[in-house]
Amino acid sequence: MSDDRPAFPSRLTDTAIGMALYAPIAVTRLLPYRWRIPVIGWLSARVVAPIAGYDKRVRDNLAHVLPDLPETEVRKLMRAVPDNAGRNMAELYSTNDFIARARQSRVSGPGLEAIRQARADGRPIIFVTGHFGSFNAARIAMIDQGFSMGIFYRRMHNRWFNRRYTAAMAALSQPMFEQGRRGMMQMVKHLRGGGVLAILTDLNAHDGVPLDFFGKPALSPLATAELALKFNAPLVPTWGIRSDNGLDFEILVEEPIEPTDPVTMTQAVNDRLEAQVRKRMDQWFWIHRRWKDGTGPLADRGAAQLAAHQDINT
Repeated sequence: MSDDRPAFPSRLTDTAIGMALYAPIAVTRLLPYRWRIPVIGWLSARVVAPIAGYDKRVRDNLAHVLPDLPETEVRKLMRAVPDNAGRNMAELYSTNDFIARARQSRVSGPGLEAIRQARADGRPIIFVTGHFGSFNAARIAMIDQGFSMGIFYRRMHNRWFNRRYTAAMAALSQPMFEQGRRGMMQMVKHLRGGGVLAILTDLNAHDGVPLDFFGKPALSPLATAELALKFNAPLVPTWGIRSDNGLDFEILVEEPIEPTDPVTMTQAVNDRLEAQVRKRMDQWFWIHRRWKDGTGPLADRGAAQLAAHQDINT
């Protein structure tokens, strides 16, 4: 009888790491919400980030795409970025308080009319966003606006933590579609039925093509734009922007991306995100290895895919 589970030492290590990651969240849940969120942010910036090397990764990413950024700004972002990341995690595990707060968010932007018309027409809608500000705040606020949405997510590597992470995500809203063949099939069925979907597209995509992001090639997935074209769904960049008090949000719904071809549309998504990040550098997750495979074998494979798309559209 086969067993797909990792060997016992690996499971023990996985559990230990997961518990270590979750411990600050569990302890600070005893605090009132207005203190819990900034405390987790502080711990993430000053304890977790230095131990895990996240602050160094922020520095490396900034050096890669913004080498002329002043050292004072780099050091500021090395603290501010993990602070925002910690706040996001604390909010995720504060379901009721966070939902109540996010529902109070001001929702505005030139894309509101387009998505309301799409809903009236019974068309599916794809909200595209990134690890910027709080995508969960945008999710809750748009649900409160009447756009009950499914989300497409990537499983975390740590199994122990992932079980708690997915449970917390599901407590905010459902359905959820996990990255993979089964999740893609469920997501396609959801869109075919006129459903609303939210996708984060700013991770290093091994099956993506090298497109520009902050002046450097970054593997970017074409699947989101392909789905929008296939199902005649407006592709709408939407951002949950954290307010200066660190607890509240402004939700910006931009004009839908013009439906042209997957490459052009995906580059437009990258450009829209970059414009937002440049305005609020501390709110994007510079910890991700966004440009890891922008060059090399995966990039070469993606470039061939990119050339094929361009041949089709010429």
